[in-house]
Amino acid sequence: MNPSRRTFIKNSGLTLAAASLAGIPDLFADSNTAFTHSDLTIQQVIDKIIAQIPGGKREQTVDTIKSSDSSRKITGIVTTFLATVDVIQAAIEKGANLIITHEPTYYNHLDETEWLKNDPVYAYKRDLLEKNNIVVWRFHDYWHSHRPDGIMTGFLQDMAWENFTDPNRRNTCVIPETTMGKLAKVFAKKLQLGRCFTVGDPEMTCRNIGLLLGASGRQSHIGFLQQDIDVLVVGEVSEWETAEYVRDASLAGMKKGLIILGHAKSEEPGMRYLVEWLKNLIPEVPAYHVPANDPFRPV
Repeated sequence: MNPSRRTFIKNSGLTLAAASLAGIPDLFADSNTAFTHSDLTIQQVIDKIIAQIPGGKREQTVDTIKSSDSSRKITGIVTTFLATVDVIQAAIEKGANLIITHEPTYYNHLDETEWLKNDPVYAYKRDLLEKNNIVVWRFHDYWHSHRPDGIMTGFLQDMAWENFTDPNRRNTCVIPETTMGKLAKVFAKKLQLGRCFTVGDPEMTCRNIGLLLGASGRQSHIGFLQQDIDVLVVGEVSEWETAEYVRDASLAGMKKGLIILGHAKSEEPGMRYLVEWLKNLIPEVPAYHVPANDPFRPV
């Protein structure tokens, strides 16, 4: 790869004034053959993955291809929580032409783009993918449908909580007794969180921990808290919903707490685990994890 081309891609970022959309270099134009490790096409790889999921192919799912042509030979895979511009650039540098993302690429759950057709940020990202022949495929519904749930498996591995799972209740762990404040610090350390929030009494003792990673919403959160759960651990909440329910419960003297990890940080471990899973399924295709990281920075 021409070093000046690579420097251009790395430094271009999202500065709109610098985004010459028609001029994004086609970094794969001269490198597809060099990076090919398999005769499989991207679509064949996707089909092999889906075949491992209970129920097989779905007609109604958000797990669709978001860019480029899946009939091309695969050169490598990047897994990630979300296909940010940084992640796309990393895929280019690694010579990978399939990005498997857990969350949407274009800022809404269904990846609808009509409302973005004149938007320069959307155009930059779309053209970066298309010029470099990179397929983005979402792997959300299928990965959660895997048994065990792929996102939960990666999270439990990172926390070393595999032996704490409650065999009688999904998404529940029974841990050695601690306080919610200390537990939050354990999450912050093991998951390398830049931010971690709690709601409720930080000195409250807890053992029964509910895990609803990502953003399953208030009804799911509150329904879970109505069970025998001391602390609910989530990715994100609408601040005026689940958080206020837990605050009221705590003020009423009820033993309820909430820990908010951040959406990306709660589900990234499961997409990192996907690399391990893929190496068993398609060992001939190189696979890498590139974290999207938390977009928020404390001040």
